[in-house]
Amino acid sequence: MYTTHPRADHATSHLVCAAITAPSLHNSQPWLFTGRDTGLDLYADPTRRLPRTDPAGREMAISCGAALFNVRLAMRHLGFLPVVRPFPDPWNPAFLARVAWGPYAGPSADEELMHHAMRQRHTHRGPFRTAPLPQLLIDELREHARAEGAELYTLGSHAEVRRLAELVRDGEQAGRTDPGRVAELTHWTRPSRSSRLDGVPFDDCPYHPDCTSLAGRDFLGLTRTMPTPPAVWPARTGLVALLSTSRDTRGDWLRAGQALQRVLLYAAAHRVGAAFHTQPLEVPHLRAQVRTTIVAGQFPQMILRLGFVGRGRPTPRRPATEVLSAD
Repeated sequence: MYTTHPRADHATSHLVCAAITAPSLHNSQPWLFTGRDTGLDLYADPTRRLPRTDPAGREMAISCGAALFNVRLAMRHLGFLPVVRPFPDPWNPAFLARVAWGPYAGPSADEELMHHAMRQRHTHRGPFRTAPLPQLLIDELREHARAEGAELYTLGSHAEVRRLAELVRDGEQAGRTDPGRVAELTHWTRPSRSSRLDGVPFDDCPYHPDCTSLAGRDFLGLTRTMPTPPAVWPARTGLVALLSTSRDTRGDWLRAGQALQRVLLYAAAHRVGAAFHTQPLEVPHLRAQVRTTIVAGQFPQMILRLGFVGRGRPTPRRPATEVLSAD
């Protein structure tokens, strides 16, 4: 561990290698970085936004927020407090954050736990084990979300889960019947032996998308040939949760991404995986219904399932050299 700032080239590589493990919509990896002697700049890559699925760039900002949390956590691992300045250039909306090296301060036990979990965290697409999450862990995940300015709302009743499941189903159906969104999904789905280092490989979708209580994205088009799944496991849906913010600005989206990644890493450190079901949040009237009927007027930013998993398989990532430039 350093007590003075580490060499810029070594430190920048460490920060970016951590950042690129973050989750993103369809594994689009919509981020770019510029290394500086005093820290790292984070940019959104507008060429990787999905204009039909994510017209406002909300999910792109959340993805970049998750990468930003990883940068902060990597700085903490090296023993420094990150100093984050969001949106430093009002004339450049793609410039999301400038992260500078702050004073020396050793990392906490939780920070080291989450840093170690970066390589263990993988998006899960399918059923979980039936064991429920301990209430203590659920409470800790809520506190981690709150520490980043968001709320993690967990659905406690079957009626709430059924209501949300209907909205997820409606959102997924809207996506399956929208040629533009289908084209984007197809563009970001990869054959298993593809040389591309982004997108979702076929092998990462081993289950029918409708095998749990919440409909999943149909990356492989299975519902066209198999509208009814061969098996359904409602008991293996896991804990259904929503991440929300009190407002809905670009700053809130960036905060939501940091809160999401903090929750995911703490969960992964306890062998808990997450599946994402953001389909109704991509349809304005459905998102409004989620807001009014599920999260009491908060703005829903992410819908997810949480549950115990075995060892996951990582989705491909572009190398740090492809997303990093020098100042």
